[in-house]
This record gives sequence, structure tokens and C-alpha cells, in this order.
Amino acid sequence: MKNGSMKNQSEVAPDALEFEYDLAEPPEKVWRALTVPELLAAWMMPNDIKPRAGSRFAFAGPDAAIECEILDAEPGRLLRYSWREQPRDAARRDPLDSTVTFTLARTLSGGTHLRVVHDGFARKAMPAVAMAGGGCRLSLRGAGKPIAANAPRLLLRAA
Repeated sequence: MKNGSMKNQSEVAPDALEFEYDLAEPPEKVWRALTVPELLAAWMMPNDIKPRAGSRFAFAGPDAAIECEILDAEPGRLLRYSWREQPRDAARRDPLDSTVTFTLARTLSGGTHLRVVHDGFARKAMPAVAMAGGGCRLSLRGAGKPIAANAPRLLLRAA
């Protein structure tokens, strides 16, 4: 990662969805769930991810192909990629063009603190529908903070 390429954790864009989880599994296992195509597909969508900076991959979304490029990849610590929808319906004028960042940190107990930020996502009209397509129920709690109810359970079952 280049210096300054990631925002400070307190500097999340107003149109970002942000999730944080404390998981019992070690960062190595969480990393595998994020970067091994078969494991990622088990909780997200079919894909051909290669976790190397500069590599391109795609998710086979239910309504749109999603083209991605790895922007940063530090095994067991950081994965950041662009997320660009390629709608199959030519009438759809506002496809999602955003960035997804996964930050992993080992906890004192040997587990993982996982932080997920999807910049540019919340401004779209249908974030809950898109998240549901990815296998994650989205709910709002408190001051409008979105909570992904089943993402870590699905992610770790995959790995």
C-alpha cells in the first residue's frame, strides 16, 4: 500500500457503508474467505479474484456483471478493490462505481477485527437490494448505521 492511499478510519465518506466485526477466526482464515475464488463465491458471488495489486476480476452478479480491480492487497491485513457494475439492461443509467476495502487486524485473543467499507454505495437508491443479491441482509440500527446481519457468519462458513 502506498502511503496515504487509504483514508484514516475516522474519515469514512458520507456515502459509505461501514461494517465492523470481531471474529474468533484468525486473519489468515478471514483472508482466505475474501481472496480464494471458491470461498468468496460461497458467501458473495461467483468470481475469478486474484489478490494481487493491479489484477482485474469479475463477480457474476444477478442483475449486472461487476468488474473489479485490486487496488491494494496485503495478505492477512488489507484488501481494497474497485467495484463497477456493468448493467445488462441498457436503460439503467446509474450503475454502481465504488470502492470496497477490507481491513483485518489480529485481536488479542488471536481472532480478527474486520472492518469493511464500501465507498460510494449508500448514495444509490437500492443498497439493500444489492447487498441482498450478495448474500447479506442489511438492516439499519441506531443513527442510521447499517448493519450486515449475516455477512461474517457466511464468510467464515465459507473458509
